[in-house]
Amino acid sequence: MFSRTARKGYPDETLLSVYRDHGVVPKASRDDNFNRASEDLSAYQLVEPGDLAVNKMKAWQGSLSISRLRGIVSPAYFVYAAHHRHEDRYLHHLLRATPLVAAYRTLSTGVRIGQWDLDPQAFSRMKLPMPPRDEQRAIADYLDCETAQIDTLIAKQEELIARLRERQYSTWARSYQRTLESAPTVALRRLVSSIVDGPFGSSLTSSHYSDTGARVIRLGNIGINEFRTDDITYIPLDYFAQLKAHEALPGDVVVAGLGDERMPLGRAAVVPDLGPAIVKADCYRLRPDTSTLSTYLAWVLSAPQTREQFALLARGSTRSRLNTSVVLEAKVPVPTLAQQREIVLTSDQQQSKIDALIGKAERFIALAKERRAALITAAVTGQLDVTAA
Repeated sequence: MFSRTARKGYPDETLLSVYRDHGVVPKASRDDNFNRASEDLSAYQLVEPGDLAVNKMKAWQGSLSISRLRGIVSPAYFVYAAHHRHEDRYLHHLLRATPLVAAYRTLSTGVRIGQWDLDPQAFSRMKLPMPPRDEQRAIADYLDCETAQIDTLIAKQEELIARLRERQYSTWARSYQRTLESAPTVALRRLVSSIVDGPFGSSLTSSHYSDTGARVIRLGNIGINEFRTDDITYIPLDYFAQLKAHEALPGDVVVAGLGDERMPLGRAAVVPDLGPAIVKADCYRLRPDTSTLSTYLAWVLSAPQTREQFALLARGSTRSRLNTSVVLEAKVPVPTLAQQREIVLTSDQQQSKIDALIGKAERFIALAKERRAALITAAVTGQLDVTAA
């Protein structure tokens, strides 16, 4: 049905991306794609309408699609030219159905999950359920209609989340401004007893990771004024002993020294009591002195105005980066300990109300996506009679 192709030398064509929820779309049409295109696009591959475009490193997540557009994609993609007479819209849904995505996962190999590559030979040998074309068209018509309705509901919830996050931002900024007007401003170096950066990134190789051992604080785990534990990484205890100088203790504050549009530079969080930990590369561990509460320090560093300071002081061509001297020169308001405690408590109460609304919208989106996936699977596997539906 398809054959691998690599048509290069079309740098002036529209740059495309493959999304697991949207298929092939113009890269410029999305504001959540932070992968930077190369300055030289001559090695990018041409995609024609009807071609199959596959993000080989994310195929196991469902990032592949039949294209309805002409354009170019990254050299890291697989592009397959079509030589069949089947219904493209049916194939679009079929190839992204849950059972097939699970199959791509078994066909992908690599040391770590984020570095898995789809095996092109095994992929080319996959067999697909192909009913008569009239039935393919009926399934595609049904799924196009049903998924469009679900996508509309998801888009409305995403808009709601964006508005709620804007409200969070403005509420936080107003609270910071009131604090700034009533408290002295101090350079961060006067508020911390010590600062330590993470070990050099390349010192942590795949051989140093294991399922048990000392926890490593990962940059991706630092949210805005929160520490997320959904992606904890471990290293052996003997290697942890070598990195003792980079240890982070409960109550320390970790600051992200690397950031982009998705994860803002300078976001900070208090280290929770979850066992031994080290600071990962591109992070800084701050230990506040007796004049500052850890919770307040994380709050004030994650505030919009402080992160704007970091953005102005940072360096880097592709991703903004901080160094220890820049971190320590940031200026923040420092009220009394009692006032710090009250500010954090009030902010937590305000933010938790908005977080609850965001969480409700996110759960709706998750359920809607589950329903969408189940509907597609049922239709393309014959579990659902689309003519009756």
